[in-house]
Amino acid sequence: MATGIVYSLALWLVSILLFIQSSSTTEAWIFAKTYYITAMIIVALLALFAILVKGDYRQNTRFVVYVTISVMTIFALLTTFLPGFIVTKVVIGSTGNYIVADSFSYLLYSAYFIAMLVFSAITILGTIMKAKHKQKIQLLVFLAGCLLMATPGIIADILLPYSQNYHLAWFGFVAVVALMGLVGYILSKRTMFDLRLAAVRTLAYVLSLAFLIVIYYSLATTISNVFSINGVVDQGTIGMILAFGLLLIFQPVKSFFDKLTGDVLYRDNYNTDELFSRINRTLTSTSDLRLMLERVSLEIATTFKSRQVFFFIETDQGRHISAGTFKHVVLPVDDVRFVFENSEIHSKVIIANKLKPFSPLRRLMVSHNIELIVKLQQLGVNGLICLGEHLNTGYKSRDVNVLSALSDEIVIAIQNNLSIQQVRDVNETLQQRIANATRELRSRNATLSELDKAKDEFVSMASHQLRTPLTSVKGYISMVLEGDAGAITPTQKQFLEEAYMSSERMVSLINDFLNVSRLQTGKFMVEKHQVDLAKVVEQEVDGLLPNARARKLKLKYKKPKTFPIMELDEGKIRQVIMNFTDNAIYYSHENTTINVSLEIKKDRVVFMVKDTGIGVPKAEQDRLFDKFFRATNARTARPDGTGVGLFLAKKVIDAHGGELIFKSIEGKGSTFGFSLPIKSA
Repeated sequence: MATGIVYSLALWLVSILLFIQSSSTTEAWIFAKTYYITAMIIVALLALFAILVKGDYRQNTRFVVYVTISVMTIFALLTTFLPGFIVTKVVIGSTGNYIVADSFSYLLYSAYFIAMLVFSAITILGTIMKAKHKQKIQLLVFLAGCLLMATPGIIADILLPYSQNYHLAWFGFVAVVALMGLVGYILSKRTMFDLRLAAVRTLAYVLSLAFLIVIYYSLATTISNVFSINGVVDQGTIGMILAFGLLLIFQPVKSFFDKLTGDVLYRDNYNTDELFSRINRTLTSTSDLRLMLERVSLEIATTFKSRQVFFFIETDQGRHISAGTFKHVVLPVDDVRFVFENSEIHSKVIIANKLKPFSPLRRLMVSHNIELIVKLQQLGVNGLICLGEHLNTGYKSRDVNVLSALSDEIVIAIQNNLSIQQVRDVNETLQQRIANATRELRSRNATLSELDKAKDEFVSMASHQLRTPLTSVKGYISMVLEGDAGAITPTQKQFLEEAYMSSERMVSLINDFLNVSRLQTGKFMVEKHQVDLAKVVEQEVDGLLPNARARKLKLKYKKPKTFPIMELDEGKIRQVIMNFTDNAIYYSHENTTINVSLEIKKDRVVFMVKDTGIGVPKAEQDRLFDKFFRATNARTARPDGTGVGLFLAKKVIDAHGGELIFKSIEGKGSTFGFSLPIKSA
């Protein structure tokens, strides 16, 4: 946007000068049209610039932009293609050139021109009211400059030309050049721009315009002299061709003078955008804070021609990091604290030669060969960027502004690196804790494994030792019940039957523990031989009938008439059948029936025990066959249970290649059983 305004101003100035000096009516008419069209473009771009500075892109603002562009386009088209619009006639006179203007269209043009200027001034003024201090000064200077240019420009180049007075038209050229110098001087005093930068830009445009004007008049004079002798070409045509030719070479000429003035007045120049890009790449090139600071120091030293650059950073943990260019000064911690605590300086950037001659802070900086210090105090970062003496002319206001802006980026990068380092420290601590905890767990697991092994050995040994006397007890009770020791009374028989059933349960429990122990030690083996499963079920049911009658239950089983002989581990299958049936007896309600069934379905044998007892809660059914697990209602109904019966049943059926059958509804009963593939002998 700013480039467009500058180019339009340059074209406007050239058009004025060429119009004033034209000796051809056609040539003067073309330059007059160009002069008014470029003036419209300038104020339109100024209005758009004001909107962009305001940063308001709402619907009504877009409408203003569209209207501005539309009106400017219409005016430009009418001015270009309508002969009588604004400029009705051009007069070449001995006292000077002037135009004859159309009153109505010139009034519209003037209203548009003034409206755009007023709109721009009001918009920028509104932005100034909301701007921060530094931006407010910049905008005030810019607005003052525009008003200084516009006021004499409107009088000399719009109002007076309407009355055919072009004697002061040259004042527009002088006003623009003076404005560039004035604004550059004011801004440099405010340390917003470097004065050399303003001088380079101004001098480049002035030299470019002067060069083009000299070329134009030289060529026009030469060609006119040559062709006027032969009387071949009209001078107006020659002037028009030369003008368009000069417009085509304006940009190359300006680029040449930009480079020339830059080389002379700006030998230490650097591209700010490229510097920021390089610094940002350096800041993200590594997560090692010291290495990052060293790389940034080298980049700053190279760009700003500093003898030395180094950082001093204080972390939250009280540690200090000093990093910079090769053989840089290392500031003592007390000196760093003195810089922060010194009440003499409140700004972010401290320049030694701007401090008082006998200032303690200046003496400190000189003693360490430091010419410039940038404070880093935000986002929890406390630190300094220290630059040594400048190798050429000294640090300029532009350098100070760039370093101040760079410090914000650097602080963010330092904070990110410190955060990453904290995360690394936490990770290292966690890894150490995890390693310690893992070692402790392994030690405890080893101890638990030893204890578990000792427990298994004890259970195995105790089970073997208990089974022998229990077998004897069970045998003697059986002999007494059968009358081998003489006649017994009914009461004695009842007591002996209870004792016999208790010994049976004890033997069953011991067998369960032995099997669990064998599973733990890998000694659980299935020894198959030919078995009549129908007879085994019948025997187990008959053995449990006294227990069922004692609990006022009916135990029904109908033995199949024919049944295949199967390859099974009879002892373990008996244990499963007894366990399912015994559980049904213990967990069923009185005066109910337990149905035991054995049948063949397709190629499988299916055994099931159905009861109408307490059932198993749905939430606990998935864990029912886990070792030592017992349902909540089962623990209440039978506190002496062990929780290994169903666990062993699953292991036995799995070892036979079968599948468990289980269905249950809490409070309505359960079905336990298994299905085995038929393998007839």
